[in-house]
Amino acid sequence: MKILVTGAAGFIGFHVSKNLLEKGHEVVGLDNINDYYDPGLKFDRLEELGIPKDKAQNANEMVQSASYDNFRFVRMSLEDRQNVPELFSTCSFDIVCNLAAQAGVRYSLENPGAYVDSNVVGFLNILEACRHHNIKHLVYASSSSVYGTNEKVPFETSDRVDNPVSLYAATKKSNELMAHTYSHLFDLPTTGLRFFTVYGPWGRPDMAMFLFTDAILNGKPIKVFNHGKLERDFTYIDDIVEGVVKIIESDPKSKKIGNILYKVYNIGNNQSVKLMDFIKAIEACLGVNAKKDMLPMQPGDVLRTWANVDDLIQDYDYKPNTPVEEGIAQFINWYKNYHAQ
Repeated sequence: MKILVTGAAGFIGFHVSKNLLEKGHEVVGLDNINDYYDPGLKFDRLEELGIPKDKAQNANEMVQSASYDNFRFVRMSLEDRQNVPELFSTCSFDIVCNLAAQAGVRYSLENPGAYVDSNVVGFLNILEACRHHNIKHLVYASSSSVYGTNEKVPFETSDRVDNPVSLYAATKKSNELMAHTYSHLFDLPTTGLRFFTVYGPWGRPDMAMFLFTDAILNGKPIKVFNHGKLERDFTYIDDIVEGVVKIIESDPKSKKIGNILYKVYNIGNNQSVKLMDFIKAIEACLGVNAKKDMLPMQPGDVLRTWANVDDLIQDYDYKPNTPVEEGIAQFINWYKNYHAQ
């Protein structure tokens, strides 16, 4: 198939693109390579996909990969109302996998406009382009943050999600509502994926796995919020990619609910891990005890996340099976090699 992957220079988008390419699909990657975190890491991910840094920097220019005949990349923003529709007209995609978004709960407190631009206006552009260019299936990233102050665990997609505690969460919930509308009005098949805490090689430097490893190896204290009394459904990147790609490769009409081609799934590890246990596993792998700054709860944060993924298992035979200790070892091995270069 011919697939557009937005956010292709991002953590999940890079891994999804690589998997699809190795399976023989034709992929066009899109990313605006913003500076929310070090763009150098994003350019390095693209280098892994055969896109030279000097060519990837040029806006709105399609670049052919030197490593994959079936991969091209374009630097473009989702909110670009002229170039996004033109890209769809030029490329005739079968499937769209929208993983581009302004990420981060804490940053949404500082720069709310970036979230509206990318996650609301940008997502509307994607929906409109899908509607007008006969896209067979839109798979898009939502987030576990939509559960907000939900106290019932594990989180289920049937739970109410009308109490977000960050603007980031609110924009992700808006994506689900917008997708539902387009599925209902225009028979556009859409599948939303509520990602839980994803970690692994090439991970984001603003996430706990990266922050903790970097601080410990550099002899700096790690910030432990809510005095360590947090739990997360830590999910290894390979397990996430397996689920995303299975959905991309499947016929969404077989998952139809009534007459609406709309579905939302949790995608996580199906278990909750205590933050202090996660830190202990990192310490054990590094052979170093972390210095810890025990801090209060942060605004916009939640106490616990835990995904019920039974429907994803049932519909797509999804099998998250990477133990946290193994995933941490894989990340640390990558981290050391990456920073040794």
